[in-house]
Amino acid sequence: MNTLAEAPPKEPSEKDIITGLQEQVSASRLSLFLQCRLKFFFRYVLRLKKPKTPALHLGNSVHSVLKEWNKARWLLKPLTLKEAYESYQKAWTDENEGKVVWEPGEENDDKTTGWRLVDTYLRESHVPAMVKPEAVEVPVEVDLVNHGLPRLIGVLDLVQQRQVIDYKTSATTPNPEKVAHSHEIQTTSYAILYRHNTGNKEEGIQLHHLVKLKNPKVVITRLPSMSQQQETRLYRQMEAYLTGLQHEQFVPSPGMHCSSCEFFNECRKH
Repeated sequence: MNTLAEAPPKEPSEKDIITGLQEQVSASRLSLFLQCRLKFFFRYVLRLKKPKTPALHLGNSVHSVLKEWNKARWLLKPLTLKEAYESYQKAWTDENEGKVVWEPGEENDDKTTGWRLVDTYLRESHVPAMVKPEAVEVPVEVDLVNHGLPRLIGVLDLVQQRQVIDYKTSATTPNPEKVAHSHEIQTTSYAILYRHNTGNKEEGIQLHHLVKLKNPKVVITRLPSMSQQQETRLYRQMEAYLTGLQHEQFVPSPGMHCSSCEFFNECRKH
């Protein structure tokens, strides 16, 4: 019997992609859209692929082992430091993470730096080994249709004692006031997701920065519960996101951030 080969799946059009982006949004997408709409267009509409940077690879590897550490705590079977190191080694060599272009000698230095960050964090007991988390790396969402807004989605790194905790790696010591301002979209989104999915009000939000200095250190920024003003501001930002997508307002926002943008050449040619 002759059979017809199945046709390959049709690639979505730009219009289809934009329609999908209007149906749901994450804190990272919203932040990027408000930072530079053209960069958002390159990344999420055209879906241009760029090599992963060494800094991103280091951050992902650190994040991976901390996720395993917290999952083990949730099972009440904390990892030993040796097991944590083995988890880090595996994360570093994970080929699914994508190729990284290294300068000579850079990979070994970065690999050592990443482990020293993890080692410092665990030895200082910033998350007590025997305290069971409420949630680890859990994907959550909330339908904001009653506000005329898209579905908000996100992943909570860690929830412990009604505190939402997020991990970050940094090359410099963060300033608490600037951190609170620059990460407000993310922290407000987390608060909304937490409240809608638990029925409880968060006790606060913590940003744990693992700082890549000669002597690594951990800086914890503790933020209060979300205010009504912050919630309203996020909804207004989401409205701007929707309007911009509906009118395809993908305009560039030239500034200091352009020097490190992976789409600099594409932007200049646009």
